[in-house]
Amino acid sequence: MRTDESADRTLLARAAGGDGSAFAAIHDRHVRPVYWQAYTVLRDADAAQEVAQDTFLTLWRRIDSVRIVDESVLPWLLTTARYTALNAGRRLSAVRDRSAPLDDAEPPDATPSPEDEVLAAEVRTLIAGAVNALSPTDQRLYRLCVEDEQTYERAAAEVGVTHAAVRNRVSRLRGRLRADLSTLREQS
Repeated sequence: MRTDESADRTLLARAAGGDGSAFAAIHDRHVRPVYWQAYTVLRDADAAQEVAQDTFLTLWRRIDSVRIVDESVLPWLLTTARYTALNAGRRLSAVRDRSAPLDDAEPPDATPSPEDEVLAAEVRTLIAGAVNALSPTDQRLYRLCVEDEQTYERAAAEVGVTHAAVRNRVSRLRGRLRADLSTLREQS
């Protein structure tokens, strides 16, 4: 559990006040999941790295208006990374479409490195194990809110619970998943 001094909210406030080490701490804490979010969309290591950098640049530019969720800036970063990656993917597609003649066009090399494949497989295995350990209701909420990106209101209506119950349960299960995945983070 984080101390008040190292909580994202505190670090973000210090970074907004010009504390570079606080911003660096946020970056170091969240750069891997931001990178993997971008990589999931783009399937290109270099483009994902650029998106991760752009995401943290956007955080710096909008630091005063960032919304903290469950005491973490990670949900904001992941959402920003996803949309930044989608935009980057559209730009890359447009450039490829204009620059390559149609008859000579080769598909881009989307083959991940062996290290990327191993790490991605480990992450998928850890997530699947953690999700399987959840109660059936929490598994369903995970699939609705995290995998399918449904709103809490929609998930509440589908599961038959209140919006607050969904918010609380999803917050707890995300915390549990973060804790379960922290072992992988420590190993890499």
